[in-house]
Amino acid sequence: MEGQGAAADPQLQQFIEVESQKQRFQQLVHQMTEVCWEKCMDKPGPKLDSRTESCFVNCVERFIDTSQFILNRLEQTQRTRGSSSDSMSD
Repeated sequence: MEGQGAAADPQLQQFIEVESQKQRFQQLVHQMTEVCWEKCMDKPGPKLDSRTESCFVNCVERFIDTSQFILNRLEQTQRTRGSSSDSMSD
């Protein structure tokens, strides 16, 4: 019975969801950092030259754009599947 109480606790569920979102965000930042570092950083030095800085900015912007596009596409697919399963059950 105790396990059901914890699973049904809305505050606990909210906390778990928030922590999961934080973890996903941290993973995304780590992945973006790794990809852009490999793509843009030729040789580390005391300062970034303008070409390297520009590369990092463009890389991050493209990474964010791509991630947002994929997320929107997945949400659209979910809605399409949800509405077609709703119409089938009618």
